[in-house]
Amino acid sequence: MTTIKFKKLNIEAYKPGKSSTGKFKKIIKLSANESALGVSSRVKKIISKKNLIFFRYPDGKSKKLRNQISKKFGCNKEKIICGAGSDEVIQMLCQLFLKPKDEVIVPQFSFLMYRIYAKIVGANVIFSKEKNFKVSVSEIIKKVTKKTKIVFLANPNNPTATYLTRFELIELRKKLRKNILLVVDDAYAEYMKNKDYKSGLDLFNTKDNVFILRTFSKIYGLSALRVGWGYGSKRIIDALNVIKPPFNVNEVAQKAAVESLKDNKFVSRSIKHNIFYATKLKDFLKNYDISSNKVTANFLLLNFAKCKLKAKYFYEKLKMRGIILRSTENGYKIKNMLRLTIGSKKENLKFMKATKSIFKK
Repeated sequence: MTTIKFKKLNIEAYKPGKSSTGKFKKIIKLSANESALGVSSRVKKIISKKNLIFFRYPDGKSKKLRNQISKKFGCNKEKIICGAGSDEVIQMLCQLFLKPKDEVIVPQFSFLMYRIYAKIVGANVIFSKEKNFKVSVSEIIKKVTKKTKIVFLANPNNPTATYLTRFELIELRKKLRKNILLVVDDAYAEYMKNKDYKSGLDLFNTKDNVFILRTFSKIYGLSALRVGWGYGSKRIIDALNVIKPPFNVNEVAQKAAVESLKDNKFVSRSIKHNIFYATKLKDFLKNYDISSNKVTANFLLLNFAKCKLKAKYFYEKLKMRGIILRSTENGYKIKNMLRLTIGSKKENLKFMKATKSIFKK
């Protein structure tokens, strides 16, 4: 009998936050950093239209979407590439830049898809240590070798919600060799209002050796439609377009993304909601000796080091009440912590009520 062979991959598969418990038909899912307010009314309107055409292929170049991105962010449409989520753009970058035994540097605690896509193409993933769960410029530089090709960095970082200031980010780019690509993932940039922060797009939109990632899955609430984009030099974008699947962003996703970019009021409401409830939840959890990061994104990393309860116990007790947070033990390898997504008003209040109930016992 002939056995079909394929290469063995020493990769731990991505495991998303749980979305069900089996016991409850309707759960409160605070595990995936999804939009607390859903989607813009403009998106709902476009999706409910009966004249959407499903039997034609979508625009393979996402022209209208790239035009709207260019208009919204004041950047060159010829330097934009759209993907089925920013995940796909990460995958294409790894395919384009990396060969077996090349090295990719990622922070110790970071978005898992950076390491997964790098390993798929045979690159070695090098982890830089973090200091108090914050990305360290000096630790990244320590890990650079002749084989280093890419440095991936989410700012603010997921799952830690810490960030590099604009000065630290500029310092990092200066200290890296010019032929190393710095990839800055701006997934949570819209939520950031700290004065010492600047998004990668704002800082590096003219740099040829920096590539910026953006997503519609967070503040715009289009997680189910899978749409994101990347911004880089024309030379990189042209090369990515060669390997990009021909119709990678579906028609509904393109239309929804265009409309979401037009609704500034929805984005403003989302930011205000996030700041209010993230602060409220942070202060509330202090009463139970659960500490967390500064408010930087639409989630908090909860630290149970001084709490009388363990993170795992708290997680299970919430799950029994139909509330799901993100465990950081699997994948991220962070013990005795949980990641809490900022939910809707109703969801946040139910979480607070459940927490009071758990600590009473």
